[in-house]
Amino acid sequence: MSWVDRFSLAGRKALVTGGSKGIGAEICAVFAEAGADIVALGRDAAGLAATAETVRAHGRRCLTLTAEMASPTEPVAACERALAEWGTIDILVNAAGIANVAPAVDFATEDWDRMMAVNLRAPFLTARTLAPAMIAQGWGKIIMISSQTGVIALEDHAAYAASKGGLNALTKSLCAEWARHNVQVNAICPTVVMTPMGRQVWGRPEKGDPFRNATPARRFAEPVEVADAALYLASDASAMVNGALLMVEGGFTSV
Repeated sequence: MSWVDRFSLAGRKALVTGGSKGIGAEICAVFAEAGADIVALGRDAAGLAATAETVRAHGRRCLTLTAEMASPTEPVAACERALAEWGTIDILVNAAGIANVAPAVDFATEDWDRMMAVNLRAPFLTARTLAPAMIAQGWGKIIMISSQTGVIALEDHAAYAASKGGLNALTKSLCAEWARHNVQVNAICPTVVMTPMGRQVWGRPEKGDPFRNATPARRFAEPVEVADAALYLASDASAMVNGALLMVEGGFTSV
């Protein structure tokens, strides 16, 4: 098998949560270019339509589904519909997430609960729903979009860090259960990513420069850099990579 074939997703079917914008939309585009058909799951119908247009421009199929990831039932129902429509999903990318930051003493309980529901419970529910078909076929990839904040501490990020730290632990636990079935479960832990939301929050020099200057690379990440890392983890090239936390953070956690 050539290196091109090892990185190809031709014939694969991928479900991407958060597929209507940001990192999730970029992953849909990169995966489609690599040959995968896409189920794009999100809340924004207009964003999902734009993602579908991009995927189809690469000659691939795209099924769009809407779901509220904070719900205990909607992520499961969406995955079940994807399975009913396409029979199996080979690749799951949990890219949907929310980020509320505030000092711990000021953080509202309801905001904590929503953060855990979207960032941690929903990835568990989608993985639990889609994994049996992956196990049955003896091939599967599950990729969690986590954060460097799940590995190191940042002020005002207690709830977010807890949700992403939990996601990292979930990644390793699912690896321990499913690796024997040729299902790889890995997480990507990026720094700030320059999505429209990232630019809005971190684009002002007084906000972004201190964080950027603390990063050895002296810059933040672009969405395609996270998507390319996801492509590696979704492909046959990473068949021996399992339970890993792939840091895409310019060296921030190394110093």
